[in-house]
Parts: sequence; C-alpha cells; structure tokens
Amino acid sequence: MKTIDYIALVIVIIGAINWGLIGIFQFDLVRVIFGDMSFVSRTIYTIVGICGLYAISYFGRIRSNND
Repeated sequence: MKTIDYIALVIVIIGAINWGLIGIFQFDLVRVIFGDMSFVSRTIYTIVGICGLYAISYFGRIRSNND
C-alpha cells in the first residue's frame, strides 16, 4: 500500500502545482502540453481527481496511527 500512497501523493502534488499555476498566472500546464480538453488531458484531470479522493483516506490512517 505504501507504493500506491506515494504515487497518489505525487500525483496530487503535481495537480496542486498545476492549480497554483492556474490561480497565480492563469497558466494551465496540462492544457498547454496535452491540448484543450483532449482525451489525454481529461484523463489526466480524472487521475488527479481520483488520487485526491484516495488521499482523503490518509486522514483515517493518520488518526488510527495516533491511537
């Protein structure tokens, strides 16, 4: 599970950096590289979203490790 956790965390961080670029500079790196809502860019956004949802489980595991 640790490998999946690290992969998900890296993808979430990459997504956060992209959102930071959008918010600060209005520059969408995924759109620039893969095209405006192409199949690939939509797939990347979907993967980032799924990893973000998966990362929610970190809270439960952190909480259970503290007990």
